[in-house]
Amino acid sequence: MQEYPPNKSLAVGDLARAGQCKVETVRYYEKIGLMPIPQRTAGGRRSYQQSELKRLIFIRRSRELGFSVAQVRNLLRFVDEPNHTCGEVKGLTLAQSKEVQSKIDDLQRLHKALLEMADKCKGQNYSLDQCPIIDALFEDNNLNALIPQK
Repeated sequence: MQEYPPNKSLAVGDLARAGQCKVETVRYYEKIGLMPIPQRTAGGRRSYQQSELKRLIFIRRSRELGFSVAQVRNLLRFVDEPNHTCGEVKGLTLAQSKEVQSKIDDLQRLHKALLEMADKCKGQNYSLDQCPIIDALFEDNNLNALIPQK
């Protein structure tokens, strides 16, 4: 993170650049209440402080880790409101970890199904009307092999 002097205000473009996101993302986060509505300069431009940059980076990193907008909102509530504990953050983090593992499991099942389909294919010397992959994609009863099962 590029450090800015604590009292130096940032324009929205500078904030987005320092926070490694797009201006539209900053505006979206403001619109949905993750970022506070910024102060305005005399000319009407948005003006941000170091605290908003830190918050933007927090949101971006949380989203990179797969937290939903609602989960980020909860994490920010933990930060913004007194009397929350690290245990609450840990609980949310462990729940997210389980969700990520579930997605990994689904992707592994999907990967296995695709490899099984590819193994049935004899390759380039056969026409498409003899392709078991194409056949499997056209048959409803074979869709179960493509759809991850929990």
